[in-house]
Amino acid sequence: MKYEKTKTVLNQLVADLSQMSMVIHQTHWYMRGANFLKLHPLMDDFMDEINDELDVISERLITLGGSPFSTLGEMIENTGISDEKGDYSKSNQDHFRTLLANYRYLDEVFAKGIEVSDEEKDYCTQDIFIGFKTDIEKKIWMISAELNEAPQLDK
Repeated sequence: MKYEKTKTVLNQLVADLSQMSMVIHQTHWYMRGANFLKLHPLMDDFMDEINDELDVISERLITLGGSPFSTLGEMIENTGISDEKGDYSKSNQDHFRTLLANYRYLDEVFAKGIEVSDEEKDYCTQDIFIGFKTDIEKKIWMISAELNEAPQLDK
């Protein structure tokens, strides 16, 4: 079968991006405190970006003859992003640290996708992975800056 490793990473991302959307929703819903009026609508932008990426990834998987995960059970069973109960006592900084850790994880999955799509010579999917990895790295930089930290992308 053609592009099997690439399809595996694409489906991993279906699960991970679905879970990441929920993590961002949780941040949006449970956010309180300083900068709420600025940060709350920003989460809408973050959700839109993740959901757009999810659609592109899922459609690419289908184009390659794959079958994207499509149930909540499949998502939770296959995601590498942890599931935490919402908590109003969490500070905005704590929420952003969770987002940052999850974006770093996604960065690693996209890097793996770049690697396997190169190995399988699927340059169209590789282009998608590269573009989304670039977007994720920008998000890592932005969230790190909000936390008054360097992005540490060289690690």
